[in-house]
Amino acid sequence: MTAPEPSPPPVRRDWRAFWRQVQRLPVTLMLASVLAGLGIVQLTFQLGNLVYRSVTWSGETRQTQQRIRDLERDLRVLREAEQAAFDPAYLEILARCQGFVGAEEKVVVSPRAPDTPSENCNTLRLP
Repeated sequence: MTAPEPSPPPVRRDWRAFWRQVQRLPVTLMLASVLAGLGIVQLTFQLGNLVYRSVTWSGETRQTQQRIRDLERDLRVLREAEQAAFDPAYLEILARCQGFVGAEEKVVVSPRAPDTPSENCNTLRLP
């Protein structure tokens, strides 16, 4: 059996070491303040970026929804035109707009008649 090792001497705190720690305290506080400032700058940037994305995405969403409404309206107009293409009454109206007359009708031309027949008809814009 060997003898137990002696315990280390008690650590005596020197006033100079304590004073050095107290002198380092302002440096530590300045470093903490700088890190807190950087955190605030980063948080401000992140919040600004979030607001910017929210505003731009909301605007793009509204534009896309408007475009969808326009396309749905165009689709409805095209479907109505497709259905009307098989309606004899609608085809007769279109023929009259282009200046055609029936086989048993008499043509009467006014001297003040317009050069284009579009004034007699409602034009429909097809998309």
